[in-house]
Amino acid sequence: MTRVLVVDDEPQILRALRINLRARQYEVYTAQTGAQALAEAAHHPPDLVILDLGLPDLDGVEVIGGLRGWTDAPIIVLSGRADSTDKVEALDAGADDYVTKPFGMDELLARMRAVTRRSAAEVSEPQVSLGDTTIDLAAKRVIRGEKDIRLTPTEWHLLEVLLRHPGKLLSQRQLLQEVWGPGYADATGNLRLYMAQLRRKLEPDPARPHWLLTEPGMGYRFQPDVERAGR
Repeated sequence: MTRVLVVDDEPQILRALRINLRARQYEVYTAQTGAQALAEAAHHPPDLVILDLGLPDLDGVEVIGGLRGWTDAPIIVLSGRADSTDKVEALDAGADDYVTKPFGMDELLARMRAVTRRSAAEVSEPQVSLGDTTIDLAAKRVIRGEKDIRLTPTEWHLLEVLLRHPGKLLSQRQLLQEVWGPGYADATGNLRLYMAQLRRKLEPDPARPHWLLTEPGMGYRFQPDVERAGR
């Protein structure tokens, strides 16, 4: 049974999530403050965390930092904040995805399934299929039919980072630091350029991407065909 820790200072949200998740056979623990969340996680290590950013004692980003010190369990942020800066900060701290309040239960459940699949798949899929295109991560080849699609080293590195985190929203800063290095944290133009090049080479319609998705103001994600969570 998947163990879920739900952290929110609104009792009605805690109650609704507890009822809905237990009805779907999740083992649910709850906390209303950041300190309670860290203590609960230590006593009952979660398989997945649903975390509100606006807590009365600690900022949600601090809680993410505390959790990431010892666990890789997926973290889905619940946020009522309109400013994308807060969400990007949470992603950079180690969150896996976010859901904006108010939210639908179906969307949250889909996100939960997606991050759970991602944490299992992240171990390593040697091959990924995008329609009629096969990406062989071990051989570093992209093949469509009988034809090899040539990628530059930077395009390949960017694609590989995205594919190794299926369903995970990666912030622009995360991708820039991973692919270009710490000195390029603000080089968002580079990222847009290379994402556009990957879409031209891999997407049937680059203007309406199917797999390499943009989250405006946040970052990018590779969304496999298994499920288009919340889309």
